[in-house]
Amino acid sequence: MVANVQAGKHIPKKLWPTEYVRKYDITNLWKLNLDSYWRALYTLRGGQPEIIAFVLDLMDHKEYDRKFGYKTS
Repeated sequence: MVANVQAGKHIPKKLWPTEYVRKYDITNLWKLNLDSYWRALYTLRGGQPEIIAFVLDLMDHKEYDRKFGYKTS
């Protein structure tokens, strides 16, 4: 089975929470929208022939908005 590890939305570097940079030493950050307004944040590591996706956080929409500085409804 082949999965698309880039299925989520790429998050621009200027929006990355510093906690992820410090804690996980990320070089890329992706967001995947899940059912019921949940979000998965992940980073990709590795290269050819193998790329590994590491899930960094799972959160609801409200928590995602707070973490990235968006106004919540």
